[in-house]
Amino acid sequence: MRLTACIFYWIFKKLILPDAVWREVAYHRPSVFKHRDINFEKVNVVLGEDILSVCRLFCLDTGELEAIALCSQYPDSILLTDDASARLVTKTLGIRAYGTIGVLLRAIRRRQITPHEAIGKLEEIPLKSTLFIRRSLLREIIEEVKREFGLE
Repeated sequence: MRLTACIFYWIFKKLILPDAVWREVAYHRPSVFKHRDINFEKVNVVLGEDILSVCRLFCLDTGELEAIALCSQYPDSILLTDDASARLVTKTLGIRAYGTIGVLLRAIRRRQITPHEAIGKLEEIPLKSTLFIRRSLLREIIEEVKREFGLE
């Protein structure tokens, strides 16, 4: 989470968090809220039956369920999650979702970080993040970034 939180500071000016996610972050990573680089907003979410029924099929927890419901209320929003089930639900509902890797790639393309910085963050994932990603896949992603941005 620490690594991912740093990435979000670089890229997003505002994060709107549903109540359940706010509580999770406050409990597990309260220092995240101390950063002044980003505007956090906590909101209560109305859970529609359509969202509830889809999320139940995928056994999503309350935080993911509320985050998806929140994104459905903000058409231009992006759900930030590395949870595979949550990403399947967002695809079903037509909601954009990015994981840690996608956020890093987006930041490079928007010139918010350099490819070298992104590669450094990618290399730190196994050491500083709770994100599980196969080392072979991570190596492939790093090589692709190097190829795409002429760093070979």
